[in-house]
Amino acid sequence: MKDQTPTSIVISDLDGSLLDHHSYSFVAALPVVEALERLGIPLILASSKTAAEIIALRAALGNTHPFIVENGAAIYVPTHSLPAQPTDTRVQGDYWVYEMAPPRSQWLTLLAALAKEFPDEFVSFYSAGVTGIIEMTGLSAEAAQAANERCYSEPVKWLGSAQREAIFRRSLGDAGATVIRGGRFLSVSASCDKGKALRWLRAQYQAHSPGDDVDDLAIGDSENDLPMLEAARTALVIRSPVHDFPTLTRTDRVIHSQRYGPEGWAEGVSQWLRAKGETI
Repeated sequence: MKDQTPTSIVISDLDGSLLDHHSYSFVAALPVVEALERLGIPLILASSKTAAEIIALRAALGNTHPFIVENGAAIYVPTHSLPAQPTDTRVQGDYWVYEMAPPRSQWLTLLAALAKEFPDEFVSFYSAGVTGIIEMTGLSAEAAQAANERCYSEPVKWLGSAQREAIFRRSLGDAGATVIRGGRFLSVSASCDKGKALRWLRAQYQAHSPGDDVDDLAIGDSENDLPMLEAARTALVIRSPVHDFPTLTRTDRVIHSQRYGPEGWAEGVSQWLRAKGETI
């Protein structure tokens, strides 16, 4: 644990934001990622990805901070990053884990039932298997295996019409699921999101910095990022090569990048840091 709990944090989406939409590269953002580390500002990765996927990416980035998995379904807090274990967390190895969704099996059972009503109109990661995930994403076999190691949610690729998708999503909602659209897939899970995860994590930092307001920047490019973009002190919306900016209800403290993906990420984070008087 560091001597002082951070009073600024950055919470970032991955695909299409820190990672390039097509190549998954973060190289263009790396100098600013390293600047955040020098400044003692934790970079918290928040994604629809699994814990296995994010842990591998954190290793590549040299990142040792908390992270948010499966669209806010759980938060993994390294035990060195806070002075005490947060309430209602469980210990898993070197992490305190806060869970906000039931297990994946609940959603697989629901999707299996809906497959009869929507035949050949969707495919889930579980039904596609590693080979199918590779075909849908272009990931390596190892990365596709990590993507399938889900605990709380199920990604679905919709193959039917937009009209049928609306009926499908309504059927899932009627059965108790929450459906969020990401860059490529629908995510089926509980009523959890990155915004709720951000608020919980910010409260943990705030509890150990009672004399200071914790400032945060949320970064994203898609519909599934909207809850955290709305919840953060400042929102950085990344320009996408494949869809329009998601529409925010807020108008204050919003940055829209001019560049795409990790280049836009570096551009926007640099702007936020300069506004705080930081030199990078």
